[in-house]
Amino acid sequence: MTSTSTPPGLARFNDLTEAAARAALHETCASTAWVDRLLAARPCTTPEDLYAASDAALAELTGADLDEAMAGHPPIGRPRPGDPTSAREQRGMAGASEDLKARMLELNLAYQDRFGHVFLICATGLSAEQMRAALEERIGNAPEKEREIVRTELGKINRIRLARLVEEDA
Repeated sequence: MTSTSTPPGLARFNDLTEAAARAALHETCASTAWVDRLLAARPCTTPEDLYAASDAALAELTGADLDEAMAGHPPIGRPRPGDPTSAREQRGMAGASEDLKARMLELNLAYQDRFGHVFLICATGLSAEQMRAALEERIGNAPEKEREIVRTELGKINRIRLARLVEEDA
């Protein structure tokens, strides 16, 4: 059992079986290496400990690990059917015009052709126009610069998802 001073949602996460914790973490980030590192960091006393473990694990991901993580994310504007997480995160696209949705599809495909992976952005709280502007700006990046931006964006996404995972009333 975890300490009574640990927030209840985090204590619940710490007390999960390894298989259940692995499944929950895999929903947060599709990188097996990231999941393994966070499992090894349990139990965490505070959410900040969990976030720090996530940041450290993310920093250690190889290129292949990062590719595995990105493969778990649908393109912006096309959340996976039945996936409430991606739909919630991409809700800024819900009210976009058909022209803007078509432009995002065109840009997403061009980005994937250029970089070999989905355009990854922490979409929570962003409007469709903000996502389009970011995609238009980032498509011109050098691959190395874009990889580092992707790593940063993945870190933001992971933190938001971890916070939801350990919420008291989850």
